[in-house]
Amino acid sequence: MHQAAPNIYTGELIDMTATLVPDLKKIARTEGQVAMYIGNGHAVWEASLSNVLSSGDKVLFAVTGNFGHGWAEMARRLGVDAQVIDFGKRDVVDIEILKKALTDDMQGDIKAVLVVQVDTGTSAKTHIVEIRKAMNESDHSALLMVDSIASLGCDEMQMDAWGVDILIAGCQKGLMVPPGMSFIFFNQKAEQARDKQKIVSGYWDWRPRAHPQHFFEYFCGTAPTHHLFGLRVALDMILHEEGLEAVWKRHELLAHAIWAAFDRWSVVGPLELNIAEINKRSHAVTSVRMGAPFGTQLREWLTNNAGVTLGIGLGMVDRNDPEWDGFFRIGHMGHLNSHMVLGTLGAIDSGLKALRIPHGEGALDAASLVCSGA
Repeated sequence: MHQAAPNIYTGELIDMTATLVPDLKKIARTEGQVAMYIGNGHAVWEASLSNVLSSGDKVLFAVTGNFGHGWAEMARRLGVDAQVIDFGKRDVVDIEILKKALTDDMQGDIKAVLVVQVDTGTSAKTHIVEIRKAMNESDHSALLMVDSIASLGCDEMQMDAWGVDILIAGCQKGLMVPPGMSFIFFNQKAEQARDKQKIVSGYWDWRPRAHPQHFFEYFCGTAPTHHLFGLRVALDMILHEEGLEAVWKRHELLAHAIWAAFDRWSVVGPLELNIAEINKRSHAVTSVRMGAPFGTQLREWLTNNAGVTLGIGLGMVDRNDPEWDGFFRIGHMGHLNSHMVLGTLGAIDSGLKALRIPHGEGALDAASLVCSGA
């Protein structure tokens, strides 16, 4: 990315951008289409809604944590009737509850089911294949729309095989590029829903972006030039150097190393993983509960003394939130190896000791054993 601004009318940039499309689709495991946007995850929340829904349409949000509520609120501001089933901050979607809601919709009023694969704040991971199974068993024709912003390139995603109609992602997590680009992947069923829309914003419309006649149509104007250079390298690293399946396995191994450490730390004291069941945890992020004021104390100690920045808990953005001081998160996504993970865990261990926060022993031994593959 550290290079002079390129020619945006002819030459290398234009040729290179065309190579991104097939590789992005390989990451999502789809034969469908992809549209690229200049914007963060919220941008493709709105873009995904704008292409297939109209004011008054009814949709169902299956929410685990925080970010599904944000997506639902955006839908409401577009005039969509967003119905929410909230599964809390410590669990994933209950398939039977979802299936009942779909079965009860005898008139087929629900146009789409929307779910976040991994909630970044809580680290809850819903198994998308189970969502599609519930929809099929309910014989419901709704679109399945999935937010994979936190997990694409970290946790497994099989868009076509799992029956996802619309998938959204960002460039800054598993795809390892600084924030600023986002993506919508969509299949033929989603395109047919787009056909029925009478009005679609000229900027959010995915058609010219997915089927550009001219280079500027990829981005409805000037391209995010240096992000494209970074994205090309990131896709090469994932697909052509390491391999996507190997990337998934690496994230799984390193996540288990982190969890092994917390299993030891949590024997004594306040530390507790937010998601109790292993098969419901993301391989991209881990959310930890430890009660106030320990969360803030540990975050600040690590920032000031170890050069390690831990995330605040549960997607909170208000410093006055009473839960702010009782949580932290570890992001373990993208360009990550054992050295980084063990270093972070060592810093946390030092912080727990320095602050005299009660904790069990043997965490680093447990994590290093997992990293060793023994």
